[in-house]
Amino acid sequence: MDSRKDRMVKQGYGEQEKRRAIALGYDPDKDMAPRVLASGAGVIADQILTIARNQGIPVREDPVLAGALANIEVNQVIPPELYALVAEVLAYVYRIQHRRLPG
Repeated sequence: MDSRKDRMVKQGYGEQEKRRAIALGYDPDKDMAPRVLASGAGVIADQILTIARNQGIPVREDPVLAGALANIEVNQVIPPELYALVAEVLAYVYRIQHRRLPG
């Protein structure tokens, strides 16, 4: 795993078509499950996405999952019913990060 741990920003559109962004993180040494690191809509979502892109953190668009994750408080782990969907996201992050490695 990357020394930054797994990080991912989800983006999507929810109620009233407002852009939403949710940053996820998972540290297997400390977390029982992935947790929400940041969440916001509109201008806050744009700021989350800008920070993610500037830090080289993968961004994936998934409006349905973004809507579900938007109901989770920052710093809370995701509920078990979202494990499978978030596992797909983490697998995506893993593939992206390993594509960037030399050699």
